[in-house]
Amino acid sequence: MSEALVATNAQVPVSFSPSSLPPVPWRDPHGVSPAELSGYIQKREQACLEYPHSANLRTCLGMAHAVNHDVYKSMDALEEAKALEPDNFWAQLKYAELHYRLRALNKAETETRRAADLAQNPMQLAIARQQMKEIRQLLHGCVRNVHWTKPLTMPALVFSLMLVAMFVVMMWK
Repeated sequence: MSEALVATNAQVPVSFSPSSLPPVPWRDPHGVSPAELSGYIQKREQACLEYPHSANLRTCLGMAHAVNHDVYKSMDALEEAKALEPDNFWAQLKYAELHYRLRALNKAETETRRAADLAQNPMQLAIARQQMKEIRQLLHGCVRNVHWTKPLTMPALVFSLMLVAMFVVMMWK
């Protein structure tokens, strides 16, 4: 086992309650070997088959797929978790975080706002607010979302006329 792994029981306990969140075995996702990560993903997929109504297991599976850079599987797992338990804070927050990391900032902002509404204690609310703060900093700071609201007919016509004029000048010589 690598040093990045936490010495926890990564197996799903026999008496798994749907409200408990299984441990995530890494402190630093960059230090986990691909073999260990794929083993963890297989265990989570098996646990999701055994407990199909657990949003927490699907949330952990989505997080593991995200660490593995598998965006589509991560998105699917987190959407399933949200569908199973619409009031699950962690599923909503991790879904919003995935959009944030993909730089779909408008979607991330609305999903994080929903997560903040679902927060059940001050710690969860603080985490959601911090994520909202980071999203807004990106929205207002360095990332620009371009909206094409003006027609492009006039620039296209000017460009076409310039090309025609250049062609005529080149043929004239």
